[in-house]
Amino acid sequence: MSNSLFRKKTVTQILSDAAEGESSKLVKTLGVRDLTSFGIAAIIGAGIFSTIGLASYNGGPAVSMLFVFTAIACVFTALSYAQFASTVPVSGSAYTYAYVAFGELFAWVIGWALILEYVVSNMVVAISWSEYFTSMLSGFGITFPRYFATDYGSASRAYDLVQQTRQTGTALTTLPENTRVLADAFANAPQIGGLHIIANLPAGAVTVLITALVYIGIKESRTASNILVVLKLAVIALVIGVGAFYVKPANWSPFAPNGVAGVLSGVASVFFAFIGFDSISTTAEECKNPQRDLPRAMLYCLAICTVLYVLITLVLTGMVNYKELGVSDPLAYVFQKVGLDFVAGVISVSAVVAITSALLVYQLGQPRIWMTMSRDGLIWKRFSKIHPKYKTPSFATIVTGFLVAIPSLFMDLKFFVDLTSVGTFFAFIMVCAVILFLDAKGLTAQSKFKVPYINGKYIIGAVLLVVLAYAIMGTTFLQTLGEKPLLIVFWLVWAVLAVQGFRYNFSLLPVIGVLTNLYLMTELGASNWQIFGIWLVLGLIVYFSYGYRKSKLAGPAV
Repeated sequence: MSNSLFRKKTVTQILSDAAEGESSKLVKTLGVRDLTSFGIAAIIGAGIFSTIGLASYNGGPAVSMLFVFTAIACVFTALSYAQFASTVPVSGSAYTYAYVAFGELFAWVIGWALILEYVVSNMVVAISWSEYFTSMLSGFGITFPRYFATDYGSASRAYDLVQQTRQTGTALTTLPENTRVLADAFANAPQIGGLHIIANLPAGAVTVLITALVYIGIKESRTASNILVVLKLAVIALVIGVGAFYVKPANWSPFAPNGVAGVLSGVASVFFAFIGFDSISTTAEECKNPQRDLPRAMLYCLAICTVLYVLITLVLTGMVNYKELGVSDPLAYVFQKVGLDFVAGVISVSAVVAITSALLVYQLGQPRIWMTMSRDGLIWKRFSKIHPKYKTPSFATIVTGFLVAIPSLFMDLKFFVDLTSVGTFFAFIMVCAVILFLDAKGLTAQSKFKVPYINGKYIIGAVLLVVLAYAIMGTTFLQTLGEKPLLIVFWLVWAVLAVQGFRYNFSLLPVIGVLTNLYLMTELGASNWQIFGIWLVLGLIVYFSYGYRKSKLAGPAV
């Protein structure tokens, strides 16, 4: 026992706690096919049916290469996840891994970041689901009240913009159609005491329904996920197969109309879609053979999804000009544009199915991280309570439902898309760093899966010198540092890794994982970092007021 902020748990302790605690009641029912299905369900959701349009609008056809680059970053991270999952097959994901390597305070910070990652990701998915659901109803001739399918802020801003446009005498037709629709929704919304009643009811309702399914059991969730994934892959194959005949190569020129900056501006929109393989690791205690199946499933789902994302992006940007893709339902839009309304209708229905499966997996992951943190004493004990009949972390599942459903009723999609990637990058960097630390200490010798070893002793430093020299010779190096101060952190971290890599013969692949994820972080906006900083401060307040004292590792100073 220790009062140190960096007190650690051994692998033996973690496995023992999992075997003896409430979580031992979980049902071990998942195989590699189920895990791969969960990963595909999470990765191919709102990203491929919604945010891919915004990313393509900003970056053009070259966004397909951004998916490749992002996937490469994820592969290095996934290899690190896979090694740790085979070493410590419990449900805590990156939180548990940090507890072993860097101690309790780091573990808490990662766990707190993962809460943000999962809850915010689910809000994005729920809001996107609502967009496609109302679009699907419209296709069947059913008009869902717009003021009950959007957020107050978006409708209010649209109404103000319409009023300003009228005052200047400009024709309203100059405004985007969606802006005019939202303005009408605000004007026609029911009022109580002068306050317009506007809420995204479908987003809240689907979250409640999915939470109920996750609450009932892992077997039911697995079955539902497998069915939904088969339907989703069939539709994507339809989109690629039919859309390929309508591709006009001229639409791919220019390939990167806004340059590298335009492509990288889509990082937040693209990256959050890839965090699905993280959610696989949260089900470790419900796997039949986690040490064998978790690594395989992570790599399988990443490979499958990357190929599909690249093909979909090339088809979308080939069918219409990238400037037309700034819409919430790009797949349905492009088929309407070429006169294939039937295919567009099938896509709208299928998107509802596809995004539902993503919502299911994210709702499955978050309670299991809380369960593990609770088991360690860092949050309230009730979060680790397993339902006697359904064998699921019942209280944690209900709380997750509330935390997702309520904000998704009232908040804006764009805000959440940008925010969700910060916690994800942070967790990914820590997992890669954990592998470097444990390998250097010789603590992963018995891992059943290991990241392929390439000695980075000289390579890390040599490549740093070459890349840094090339960057400094450019005329905009100092200007870029001024615009993106986080790049200073990137160069410093690379320098530290070069020195430590020389001393300890670091494996190259986890180092690449750290650097690629950290570089992608520099592309996120300052507002994301400010909110993330506030979130971390709140987390530290919770930790020092509760977790530090209640931790199972707390005890008299030694």
